[in-house]
Amino acid sequence: MVTRLARAVAAGSVVPDELLVVDNASTDDTVAALRELGVRVHEMGRNAGGAGGFAAGLEAFLDSDADLVWLMDDDGVPAPDCLELLLPYVDRYDFVGPAVVSDSDPEQLCFPIRLPGGSRTVRRLADVEAAAHGSHDGGLVEDVVIPFNGVLVTRALVERIGVVREELFIWGDDVEYLWRARRAGARIATVVAARFAHPATDDLGTPEMFGLTTYNHSPSDLKHYCMCRNNVANLREYAGPLGVLAFVVKTVWFYLLTKPDLGRLRMSLGAMHDGFYGRWGRHERYLP
Repeated sequence: MVTRLARAVAAGSVVPDELLVVDNASTDDTVAALRELGVRVHEMGRNAGGAGGFAAGLEAFLDSDADLVWLMDDDGVPAPDCLELLLPYVDRYDFVGPAVVSDSDPEQLCFPIRLPGGSRTVRRLADVEAAAHGSHDGGLVEDVVIPFNGVLVTRALVERIGVVREELFIWGDDVEYLWRARRAGARIATVVAARFAHPATDDLGTPEMFGLTTYNHSPSDLKHYCMCRNNVANLREYAGPLGVLAFVVKTVWFYLLTKPDLGRLRMSLGAMHDGFYGRWGRHERYLP
């Protein structure tokens, strides 16, 4: 998977000066395959999750002479012109990314998003394109970005806000970084013409409460625990008690009414308790 990504980046219309892959203690031949492609590999020696990987990558970026860092997960692929289309905006924006579409249906967004100035969640690329066409800049949707899926971030911003919080492990580390950037006054935008394809998850953004909102259900216990813990931690920091309460209500509703599962509800409540009180490391019980 990551070798496919490395080849896609190397084949782009604009190629980064260096490609760094952070290896989270893989047990196959990934490292050797990447080095055969001339990719620089940072071996963690342990599974630090996506958050730990991005933290290590950003630390390496700060130790380099680079002005920009292009961040992405290993399971997505940028379009050949993705970086080329993002680069013209880095003088005006600190945190700029592409439209993230489903790799099986490029007319659908991989992750549902809420457009600025409204409460409606959209899933079609056409809706984002329409929002961009109505903006003051024909190709942008400002203050919206899907982090860590082909986002281009300036050195000045990383120096200002630091690196990703490793203790979050997975799920929510990207949102926390975006919210931290926003709090610091970062200029944020999506360049709609730029594309990044990512596998879609059917249960991500499952409608609930009579279609008034959505819930990110995952069949993975590890991902779900981290999602609940990290969401509550993030909301407590950036949205306050009402934000936390709203998420708790959504979670209870989902596992009592939308997709009844008392075992999952108990896990959710424990995870949210851990997130509220900053109890990290308990996700390790769900590691394989």
